[in-house]
Amino acid sequence: MMRIQRLMELAGTISDPRREYGNLRHNLVTIVIISLCAKICGAEDFEDIEEFGKARKEWLENFLETPNGIPDKDTFRRVFERIDPTELANCLYSWLETAHDCKEKTINIDGKTICGSGNSEHKAYHVVSAWVSENQITLGEIVVDEKSNEIPAIPQLLDLIDVEGAVVTIDAMGCQTGIAEKIIEKNADYCLALKGNQASLHDDVKLYFENIEAEQKKTTKEKGHGRIETREYFLETDIDWLPQKQLWRGISSIGAVKSTIYEKGETCIETRYFISSLTDVDRFADSARKHWSIENQLHWHLDVTFGEDNARMRKDNSPLNWNVLRKTALTLLKNADVGKKQSLKRKMFMAALDISVLEKIVFKK
Repeated sequence: MMRIQRLMELAGTISDPRREYGNLRHNLVTIVIISLCAKICGAEDFEDIEEFGKARKEWLENFLETPNGIPDKDTFRRVFERIDPTELANCLYSWLETAHDCKEKTINIDGKTICGSGNSEHKAYHVVSAWVSENQITLGEIVVDEKSNEIPAIPQLLDLIDVEGAVVTIDAMGCQTGIAEKIIEKNADYCLALKGNQASLHDDVKLYFENIEAEQKKTTKEKGHGRIETREYFLETDIDWLPQKQLWRGISSIGAVKSTIYEKGETCIETRYFISSLTDVDRFADSARKHWSIENQLHWHLDVTFGEDNARMRKDNSPLNWNVLRKTALTLLKNADVGKKQSLKRKMFMAALDISVLEKIVFKK
């Protein structure tokens, strides 16, 4: 039970938006933990959370105080419309990180729009997240200003999280001199994708690899489901010739990844280019490969497993707070050992049916 006690301690640091109303019937910690457990079991709205709470009241009372019973759907709605999403994220992500630490981290940074979150008062929220590919944990997130884009949001996110010793990977939009400088200031390495937004740098790197053999090379091959993919990773650390070198703090190499895919009798070849502070081709290859984790393991599941884009929460802070609950539930489900390998949907269904499965997911029993 120490794990749930730690969560209760962290949840107790969240500012209660209802304080001005005086006497409160339901504790904020209780509301947050019931909501998280309900989300793990597949709850899609506030009514679902209330129904979950009523069905599992006896179990919940083993570690939560419910002197006035289970809160109703309107109580859950009011709280999640007003609670600070940053405080909720800090609470839940800190709890996850203490339980799932790892020595080497690859931190992928990327943004995703919560398509169904827009209303007459604001556009759909666009959230930039920092995702640890090794242990499938969201370290932090920041909401992009409606009148801006991801570029100014990324340094703000880096200021919120601990990236020391990690490799930070970002797609082409984040390939900016200020972002590279921020990563180095935070004592981390970077692997930044190159495209047209850095046209001259991209063209120089592309021209180099098209005409000169790189000093370091690594090749991998994957087979499965009638598809063969060969990846060739090239890394060059002798870059004194690069005209833009002095503009990029910490730059130690340029890289390329050539992917050759053979499927259904057809061959497709794609080459992507990078700048990096790394000097080892194995680490570069690992980082470039793992950047796709934030798309395949986070954003895809938010949409497909949790149906985020079809969610009905649109008012005030509720879309952002549900986004935090989904990410937390996703990590717990991914890291849960419930026997033979199961899909996330299957784990959610099992947790809803069997309280012992839910305990394994929440308590790590």
